[in-house]
Amino acid sequence: MSSAEANSRTPEPDERVVRRAVAGAAMGNAVEWFDYAIYSYMITSIGLNFFPDHDATTRNLYVFAGIALPFVVRPLGGIVLGPLGDKLGRRRVLAMTIIAMSASTFCIGLIPSYNAIGLAAPVLLVVARLVQGFSTGGEYGGAATFIAEYAPDKKRGFFGSFLEFGTLGGYVLGASLATVFQLSLSEQAMNSWGWRIPFLIAGPIGIIGFYLRNRLEDTPAFRQLSAEGATSKTPFKEVLGRNWPQILNLVGFVVLLNVAVYTLLTYMPTYLTQVLEINDTEALLILIGTMIGMMVVITPIGALSDRVGRKPLLLTAAVGFVVLSYPAIALINLRGPVPVAAGLIILAILLVLMQGTIGSALPAMFPTRNRYGAFSIGYSTSTAAFGGTAPLVVEALIKATGNVMIPAYYLMGAAVIAIVPILLMPETARISISHPTEIPDAKKQLAPA
Repeated sequence: MSSAEANSRTPEPDERVVRRAVAGAAMGNAVEWFDYAIYSYMITSIGLNFFPDHDATTRNLYVFAGIALPFVVRPLGGIVLGPLGDKLGRRRVLAMTIIAMSASTFCIGLIPSYNAIGLAAPVLLVVARLVQGFSTGGEYGGAATFIAEYAPDKKRGFFGSFLEFGTLGGYVLGASLATVFQLSLSEQAMNSWGWRIPFLIAGPIGIIGFYLRNRLEDTPAFRQLSAEGATSKTPFKEVLGRNWPQILNLVGFVVLLNVAVYTLLTYMPTYLTQVLEINDTEALLILIGTMIGMMVVITPIGALSDRVGRKPLLLTAAVGFVVLSYPAIALINLRGPVPVAAGLIILAILLVLMQGTIGSALPAMFPTRNRYGAFSIGYSTSTAAFGGTAPLVVEALIKATGNVMIPAYYLMGAAVIAIVPILLMPETARISISHPTEIPDAKKQLAPA
């Protein structure tokens, strides 16, 4: 690397500032997945309150449609908010998204039931879910960009893994609250008012996240870009004109990531309790324990990616899903606590290999000038098509075919699709990603150990 290239790098901030930036960014992911957790774990109560005139299976499909529906507008959020983050700054847009996400979740807890206000109840639920979907379209790409641009080059994998630590933390918090309420309240109390309390808790969590984000300056890379007058005046046009090959590559990989995430974290509670008829408490405790285990290992995996690279871990996960998804789901179908836990652990290990790596791997695919917009558009599009729809599709296929192995086939198909994009990805571990307009090139910038 030449001295000119070295001098063009954005100075790395103090590690205490980096840690505050990581906490503020990860909090948004926690809010998003707190919502998904309580929505998934409260499926019975939500169905009874908003769709009481249908049988249990049909109610489930309607509630899962409430998970899938926000993903219809998620790409619109990526298209609007992502390029806006390249034009106005990462911090401003991220402050908006966390307030919108937490407010929409909070409002769900306030909506009267169908028996109280009739059709207006599910309509208001849909509106709240659509606001959630639009705001999350600009959340993940912005949060990943924020962490990647604050993190030191040689520790980007470690710090980037905290983004998905926030995902797991939010989900564990939501699932734990749901479990506590289900164990401590009668069925009648739970279905009448208890289910609302976890949704209302999202309000204070969002305020804390907004406070953390608002205390920080924008990323060093964006501030340098802005000081040089190099921010884009037409970011959406630039993104599509310059970065579409990288966007398509990201879309292909994120197919697997999102199918795995939404199958394991969002759909699995219903699969265990309603498809396999495993005891609710037993199923919830096994799932929560699995996710806590994932939280323990995710940051070491991020640090490992700094040493061995992102691609080896991502490829291991993809090949693992092709080979091990069927045996894992077959173990879960044995229904005993030990085989269920073993099957979930296999899937969790494969998923956490991706989650510990993507926060550093995916933002590095794009130049600073277009990073937020390109990442958000690609990620939200793939998530809308394959992630949020996964619970609905898997549930519908099981209902139509009676085949309880559908989750395995779905995971295996997504993994096959993802292998080629992973092989085409550049290896960006330990390189600078602060250049305004150039896509990082590992061959040119690889730093010495």
